[in-house]
Amino acid sequence: MKIDVEWAGQVDYLAAWDRQKALVAERMNQPETPGRFLLLEHPPTYTLGRNGRVENLLLSEDELTERGIAFYHVDRGGDITYHGPGQLVGYPILSLKRVYAQPGLGMVQRYVTDLEEMVIRTLAKFGINSQRFPGNRGVWVETANGLDKIAAVGVRIQKDGITSHGFALNVNPDLTYFDNIIPCGIRDHGVASMAQFLAEPVSVADVLPHLIAAFADVFQVQTNILAEILPA
Repeated sequence: MKIDVEWAGQVDYLAAWDRQKALVAERMNQPETPGRFLLLEHPPTYTLGRNGRVENLLLSEDELTERGIAFYHVDRGGDITYHGPGQLVGYPILSLKRVYAQPGLGMVQRYVTDLEEMVIRTLAKFGINSQRFPGNRGVWVETANGLDKIAAVGVRIQKDGITSHGFALNVNPDLTYFDNIIPCGIRDHGVASMAQFLAEPVSVADVLPHLIAAFADVFQVQTNILAEILPA
């Protein structure tokens, strides 16, 4: 199965959300349409998932406005997170009934686990050891402070198995934005970035080809990289 891969650059969160909804609808109406893997960055934005608590946002509306940070309630799972420049965000729009030979009751958990595996393999290409943290979704790394989250995962699965939302990998973002929230509602663990572990500067463009390769490997799909979309 082929999946179209698109690098969209930096995109306003609402615009990207609208794009996801359009792609989901397209695949519902035309099930044979290839999946789409949207890869992008967002301007500074906080999003709160369906299961989140607004108390985990530590700024008032006025403070958000003063700092130029957007805030949205969204329809993915999970709690609050941050998106911003230097963070690689991925939104796979896939039919899990087509991706998995035996779709069933464990399909959603398998999908989230595969997203985590994709990130774990990507990080390994840069010599960064990462892991899962039982009871907590996402990808985690060992730091001087204990386990910190380097990639968040939050998805929505439609009733017919079409996916939206996805993951956010901290490549080299300004981590101080996370000080204004309780990330994912977890008080006892912080966040980390790839830049913390590497001697040389790293960019989203550096990570993209490795992540796309890991996506193809983990999900056992062929990627059709739209020629005009990857940064030089």
